[in-house]
Amino acid sequence: MANFTKLSKLKPKSLGQNQEQDKHPAEQPEKVGLSGVPWKDQILGPDLETNIRQIKAILNNCSDVIYREFVLAQNERIRLALVYMDSMVDKAQISEQIMKTLSLEVPLVVIGEEITQAQALEFIKQRGLCIHQVKESDRFRDLIHAILSGDTVLLVDGHPTAIINETRGYESRSISESETEPTVRGPREAFVESLGVNISLIRRKIKSPDLKIETLRLGEVSGTGVALVYIEGIVNESLVSEVKSRMARIKVDAILESGYIEELIEDSPWSPFPTVNHTEKPDRVAAMMLEGRVAILVDGTPFVLSVPTLFVESLQASEDYYERFWFASAIRIVRFLAMITSLVLPGLYISLVSFNHGLLPTTLLLSIAAQRETVPYPVFIEVLAMEITFEFLREAGIRLPRAIGQAVSIVGALVVGQAAVQAGMVGAATVIVVALTGIASFVFAYSTSISFRLLRFALILLSGVLGLVGLISGVAVIGIHLCTLRSFGVPYLSPLVPPTTVDLKDTFIRGPWWAMLSRPRLVVKEEQQKQATELKPTPPETRS
Repeated sequence: MANFTKLSKLKPKSLGQNQEQDKHPAEQPEKVGLSGVPWKDQILGPDLETNIRQIKAILNNCSDVIYREFVLAQNERIRLALVYMDSMVDKAQISEQIMKTLSLEVPLVVIGEEITQAQALEFIKQRGLCIHQVKESDRFRDLIHAILSGDTVLLVDGHPTAIINETRGYESRSISESETEPTVRGPREAFVESLGVNISLIRRKIKSPDLKIETLRLGEVSGTGVALVYIEGIVNESLVSEVKSRMARIKVDAILESGYIEELIEDSPWSPFPTVNHTEKPDRVAAMMLEGRVAILVDGTPFVLSVPTLFVESLQASEDYYERFWFASAIRIVRFLAMITSLVLPGLYISLVSFNHGLLPTTLLLSIAAQRETVPYPVFIEVLAMEITFEFLREAGIRLPRAIGQAVSIVGALVVGQAAVQAGMVGAATVIVVALTGIASFVFAYSTSISFRLLRFALILLSGVLGLVGLISGVAVIGIHLCTLRSFGVPYLSPLVPPTTVDLKDTFIRGPWWAMLSRPRLVVKEEQQKQATELKPTPPETRS
């Protein structure tokens, strides 16, 4: 009781304090530095000790920040200091190319020549450093970001400017084959979590000075690096301006993956269909930019966004363009049939069995009726339960460790399906329909298949209530919704709606390379020829 009384006498925090804590970091008052000015707006002074003290105040309680003071060329009057993050730098590079050079090797170069304090900064930049990339800054904002990014800051006593050295050396995943978009033929390399490595992968594909890369930082707390990549002369300038405008409006604590940006810049946030594409294959990003799109790379994720995106892209794979067009066209038709199957097959099965018996052949109808004699539930509940069970198995296979995930999903499906049929809880036809639907959903793009998985449950409900009328009505609503969608101003169903004849060569079928002469007209806003005419191969003339 005494403890309770003592706690009740404690003064609660004021309302103003709670409001300040509830504010977004961008709206909260910034921490002030030693001079009483927000540290992000402060600039360096000439005194080395004051600058170090200010950095220590900003990076307070950061035990992995290293401060190393030494002198230039064994000259006690010229003091230097290095500031870097212990776990994010290449220590060998700092030792060999900065400290050893400035402390021991510089005196050998300037024998008989005295370096004054006023000349120190310029001398170090021109003759003292062996680092491949350096830049200057006089703002604490830039220095802190450089330190937290893995660079090394060199402070020179008597100079209000610091030198930022490129010394990043933290561990990163090596380039490997894509796990989400495997191919039989074509490049196997995939993006990694390093922004610099991902940019280099694109540069290797497109060696052109027209390939432009603009970098920015997003996230008030994380300061994540983001790069906008496009090809000047191909991309529509208004598209680049719109992307920059939407990116500039992003004010969040952190950007940890490109999915954050995807949800913040898409045209229709309430639509189940993705209007921003993502991929982890450099060849696919390069191909999209050659069609006039803008790529968005985010540091810390291998998935790159591209805008605008079209619905037909969910039927396309990078491998389609590496095989002959006959095979690629046939596979695309298979993907389209799988897409329709994954969306309407369960609803169609419910409609035909429950409401529209006359549309089934008599033999098939009698076979299904015989299977369902012992099933105690209506077909709607039967299909819904099996669909939910299949989703359980799918998620279990994804979330479990890879060594056992596939075994659990496959064995679980076989055991559960067989046991359910033998127990008389579901019919064999229902298991076949649900399994075929699940397999079909893996055939086309995963991002679109997620949307179809959600819409499939809505069509199952409509079919269970209204039969074939409900199924047709639901499909019609989905079609109308797709016709209204835009991706950065481009119709989502382009080039089908509105019809663009010249672009139909690369939709449900892929035309031969020698016939695809121009870029998508609605993406670049004008017809741009991308290759020469008369490229169709012809056999040589018969020798006489």
